[in-house]
Amino acid sequence: MEINLRRPELEDREQINYYLSYGNTRSCEMTFANTYLWSRHYDTGFTIVEDMLVFGNMTGNVSFTVPVGPGELKKVLNVLMAYCEEKDVPFQLHNVTKEDFDRLEKMYPGMFDIAYERDYADYVYETEKLAKLSGKKYHSKKNHINKFKALYPNWSYEPITKDNIEECFQMGLRWRELNGCEEDEEKHAEICVTLNFLRLFEELEMRGGALRVDGKIVAFTIGEPVGKDTLVVHIEKAFAEVQGAYTMINQQFAEHEGEDFTYLNREEDMGEEGLRQAKMSYKPVFLIEKGVVRKQGLL
Repeated sequence: MEINLRRPELEDREQINYYLSYGNTRSCEMTFANTYLWSRHYDTGFTIVEDMLVFGNMTGNVSFTVPVGPGELKKVLNVLMAYCEEKDVPFQLHNVTKEDFDRLEKMYPGMFDIAYERDYADYVYETEKLAKLSGKKYHSKKNHINKFKALYPNWSYEPITKDNIEECFQMGLRWRELNGCEEDEEKHAEICVTLNFLRLFEELEMRGGALRVDGKIVAFTIGEPVGKDTLVVHIEKAFAEVQGAYTMINQQFAEHEGEDFTYLNREEDMGEEGLRQAKMSYKPVFLIEKGVVRKQGLL
């Protein structure tokens, strides 16, 4: 038996999106653009098994995502478990949400354990609250916004389009220079993905917003819908020397691009304490916890 994974390409977008449309999830990984653009860095591949989409590791430990699509979930999981048994490797699923695990438990009572990974939990916010920043708990954020407006009266917000995409790209290149991306492997990977989001902005049907000060772009954000009611923010970049730019682009993106969505998923913190504090300061309404699943006793 073989499970032949291959890296997603642009021409696979329609097929992968078809299967993802069956997923009832707000998880940031479950979009074509995110998987496609990070697949080289994380060696992610995909395959179709019994009319269901499966992502998995192409190198290293054998591990799959929970299958999604119109097929029968238990049937596909049985195929994946049989494959692992034949290869004499542990059966493992990753990026498993609590809802996913509940389904596994119903199908295979007591068979699996899950270990949640706090560093990879997505932060989900109510869009309206990020747009309005009303109330005492957002008082400091409102102060940042007011200070930004006072310091930079000649500011403006605009959606990203073909008319300003090159300016955003040049800003991204300058951000790379200012933030030591060449010396840090993770930063380098992240800025490469950022620039590819911009290169393929139209092809991937992204949503984005840019912030100008004195006519120059100083911040931009890129996202896309996931599930039925959520907009996931994949990229957010701002010049640190522009005081309040991150707070301002966050608020403006929520107000203008998020108006049709109940929630904004601002992805994980990867265990970075400063980033965790920043994400918690915006008061998430809930976290999407994700974990690794193996048969009982093997975690």
